[in-house]
Amino acid sequence: MELADGWRGAVADEALRRVYPDPGFDDGDWTAIAVPGHWRSAPDFADTDGPVLMRTAFEAPAPPEGRRAWLTFDGIFYQSDVWLDGAYVGDTEGYFFPHTFEVTEPLRARAEHLLAVEVTCAPQRNRRAKRNLTGVFQHWDCLDPDWNPGGIWRPVRLEETGPVRISRLRVLCGEATPQRAVLTMRAMLDATERCTVNIRTILGDGNDHVEEQTLAAGENRVEWRVGINEPRLWWPHALGAPELTDVTVDVVLEGDSEPSDSHTVRTGIRQVRMRDWIFNINGERMFLKGSNQGPTRMALGEATAEDLERDVVLARGAGLDLLRIHGHVARPELYDAADRHGLLLWQDLPLQWGYARGVRRQAMRQARRAVDLLGHHPSVAIWCGHNDPMSLDVEPGQRLRPRLAGQAILQQQLPTWNKTILDRSVRRALERSDRSRPVIAHSGVIPHIGSGGTDTHQYFGWYWGEATDLPDLAAAWPRLMRFVSEFGAQAVPAADEFLEPERWPDLDWARLSRTHGLQKAVFEANGLAPEAFESFDAWRLATQLHQAEVVRFHIEHLRRLKYHPTGGFAQFSFADGHPAVSWSVLDHERRTKLAHDALVAACAPVIVVADPLGPAYSPGDALAVDVHVVSDRRDAIDGARVAAELSWPGGGHTWHFEGDIAADACVRVGMVRAVVADTEGPLLLELRLEGPGLRTTNRYASVVVR
Repeated sequence: MELADGWRGAVADEALRRVYPDPGFDDGDWTAIAVPGHWRSAPDFADTDGPVLMRTAFEAPAPPEGRRAWLTFDGIFYQSDVWLDGAYVGDTEGYFFPHTFEVTEPLRARAEHLLAVEVTCAPQRNRRAKRNLTGVFQHWDCLDPDWNPGGIWRPVRLEETGPVRISRLRVLCGEATPQRAVLTMRAMLDATERCTVNIRTILGDGNDHVEEQTLAAGENRVEWRVGINEPRLWWPHALGAPELTDVTVDVVLEGDSEPSDSHTVRTGIRQVRMRDWIFNINGERMFLKGSNQGPTRMALGEATAEDLERDVVLARGAGLDLLRIHGHVARPELYDAADRHGLLLWQDLPLQWGYARGVRRQAMRQARRAVDLLGHHPSVAIWCGHNDPMSLDVEPGQRLRPRLAGQAILQQQLPTWNKTILDRSVRRALERSDRSRPVIAHSGVIPHIGSGGTDTHQYFGWYWGEATDLPDLAAAWPRLMRFVSEFGAQAVPAADEFLEPERWPDLDWARLSRTHGLQKAVFEANGLAPEAFESFDAWRLATQLHQAEVVRFHIEHLRRLKYHPTGGFAQFSFADGHPAVSWSVLDHERRTKLAHDALVAACAPVIVVADPLGPAYSPGDALAVDVHVVSDRRDAIDGARVAAELSWPGGGHTWHFEGDIAADACVRVGMVRAVVADTEGPLLLELRLEGPGLRTTNRYASVVVR
């Protein structure tokens, strides 16, 4: 039974707090409020940070003798206190997982009930030491910093079980080959009294596993393993079919025929390993091409299942193997869609930038709950505890000032509470809960004292230098290129109503900076100052061209470093959750920027690439450009032919190369050498690759000036 109707709310004050749980309290002048939902979506609560008091009346039949009743909140942002029929039930903390309370006796006592909840999602005033584990929802430069996600954002349900309830079920697949796989199962069983039960595991292919367990009164942790012979393996879409298997766990009391409780999850039989940031799926080495994905909508509770699946489909259609679920835990529908479509997920916990010292135990608890919630999804390939664990507070739309930049460097290199204590604790909790996947403590941490670092964030062409500076850093410090999980540049989107382009050039820069993330100073530093352009459309086009070139260059170069040392990348970012001038390649209406086309081209299974041409050449300059072919195909390309044509006004030259391209490899096919002609004008390098059933091209441009 879902409790979705009749909810009413009011902003909390001390007087209301004392009386609102009473069933006889008159809430007739309170405002109707949606559950599930976020309170700011109601006009009367659009500007409040809460807490908000919420009530609903409902009727429910008493559970039969021998049965138990449970009240479950699937998701509350972020904390709450719960009352039923005037009696205190309990409190909750944590937005992304369910909270359940037994309500057997209250439901037997009467037929009419009053559920009252005080929901709190306190603004994080000190964002260097946050206490709410809400990740990007309360501290990120891609969402409105004044937004409050508070509310009962997922359904509220009444459920009924027998004397033994499965309070949590964890299903993990750590071993999988074509010959045999092993599922590791863990359940928390809540029993009214000491009893003996049969735990029956039923797989979708008809395999059954039964074992007997004696339970004590209260909570019991039970673990067991189920072997599967000749399993149908789940594969990422680039390697095979994403086969899925239903797993049902029944708990049957001794002497009974019907289960006391039953849970079913859909999982996939697969094995994930990572060494030196190179991933293996079911024993197959795989270079991961990915992107970061924030919340599908800023008001995540209002995203539809179709919205969530659409982003997965769009990512797969762009040639991506991986989405990094950036700084948050998403809705269940996204994980189900990723499972079905064979898209791998990098799962962050909702930890972003700096946190207070008091959150460590809560963060460890939520790490374990994340494994309970998501561990059965084959698409989840890696856990990450904390994104950018530096205690910094930069205003949206602003550049990192020198003093803060210095603090960031020190926090990278020296031990800190966030990086050294909190993140190690979270990693340990994840590793103990799930030995079937790789786990990293944090993201974006370079090698420092006591650590070889993790993945890195490389913003050449935006925050520092030019995109073409990336190869120099890669050559000088290869370890930084093992996995680059953020890179890109901002661009102005096609969906531009929030920008009010009719006001050009007098846009509301302060509002666009704070609410919509536009980094005007960084645009200016990259030669994209708005005042340099005659029209809004000209400025937008220039920003999109710049973003496309940054994305293209990073991906092409990182793919050239395939396995030596790079195991993959995740461009920043894929699609916006609210109107923004951001790093995304799809805006909040899912309209494409030019960088989306660059992403698709650079992520094709087979690409032919060259060293980028310089911005300009003079007559007589020597030009030497390496040409490579990168193939993610699992079969060799025999007899491949590459043509490289360098052209200038009135002339040109063509080079031809021929040979075999090994499977899953990067091959240097030759070098283009030339002396720049004594002619001003455009200088173009066009590449063409042909092979059996294959034809692809690429193009680079420069200019000759005297």
